[in-house]
Amino acid sequence: MAHKKFSILYVDDEEHCLVSFAATFRKDYKIFTAKSGKEGIEMMHNDKINLIITDQRMPEMTGIQFLEKIIPEYPDSIRMILTGFSDIEVIIEAINSGRVFRYITKPWDENELRMTIENARQLYALQVSNKELMTELKKKVEEQEQTLKLFIKYVPEQVIEKTLKNNQGSIFEGELRNIAVLFCDIRGFTPMSEELSPKEVVSFLNDYYATMTGIVKQFNGSVNQLVGDEIFVTFGAPESYPDNEANAVFCGIKMMENLPRLNEKYQKKFEREIQMGIGINYGEVIAGNLGSEDRIRYSVTGDTVNTGKRIESITKEFPNSVLISDTIYQKTKDVVNAKAWEPLYVKGKKDKILVYEVLGRK
Repeated sequence: MAHKKFSILYVDDEEHCLVSFAATFRKDYKIFTAKSGKEGIEMMHNDKINLIITDQRMPEMTGIQFLEKIIPEYPDSIRMILTGFSDIEVIIEAINSGRVFRYITKPWDENELRMTIENARQLYALQVSNKELMTELKKKVEEQEQTLKLFIKYVPEQVIEKTLKNNQGSIFEGELRNIAVLFCDIRGFTPMSEELSPKEVVSFLNDYYATMTGIVKQFNGSVNQLVGDEIFVTFGAPESYPDNEANAVFCGIKMMENLPRLNEKYQKKFEREIQMGIGINYGEVIAGNLGSEDRIRYSVTGDTVNTGKRIESITKEFPNSVLISDTIYQKTKDVVNAKAWEPLYVKGKKDKILVYEVLGRK
């Protein structure tokens, strides 16, 4: 069967050998011939060669020297050598070092050479196929890495890792955890946003988010949700660190400390001062993936979350304050200065709750 696309370069200083080889194999393969290693190198520069067959004993440059010269520039070409018995040890060394695929004794036998050439053609085809597969695999891996990097912007990295490792059970199984939750909201944002174009609103929110979420990361928090101008942060889920409660309070303090920078930057755009309110709570939650098979979101739910949100809502009447629950205060009173407020009612709670205003670190 002819393989006209498979090209062979035959190098030999004996003219009759070149003529004989071309006459024997030109019906099946694309044949090139050269009288020396130097001529063979020039031919390699001009034509794509799949298989190189060279005589070993040639003037100026031996077959092995010729093959050694072309390996760096043409590593994918299959290399074979013709040799007499006196050079067998040298050729075997070349085979062992990977410079030569096979050797054929000279004068060559047509059937033996034909079979060896066919083996070389199949090896080359396999190399090409493997190279294409590796290129495609590399492309797929790069695409998956890009997808994962993008996905991490929407889902915490720890959640992704845990889900990928989950070979058993449902990804919707939740777990009970004791965590701190922080809610941060801009006070009176709706009337403020009416003073800007939609593009300007998005630009401001992105700047606001970038500033605040950067602080969250400093204190090992995880942004659970961004809704409008509200930021919902968890400390202890999906990953827990030492001092989650203190980290939550320190994070709230740092957020409030960065508010003047935002006001300075946007004082010409807004006709009013940017104000925030922060509420922090601690307690038991159910943490896990919520949703359906079509849409999943990692979240934390429970009374702890609801109460944290209610505490934050108190700051509507007391802007630029960081308020914490009694459970947070009891765990952070050694490192935080806070002022107790009179017990008060919040929506959804039957009894009054204790709330403390954070004054700063001790």
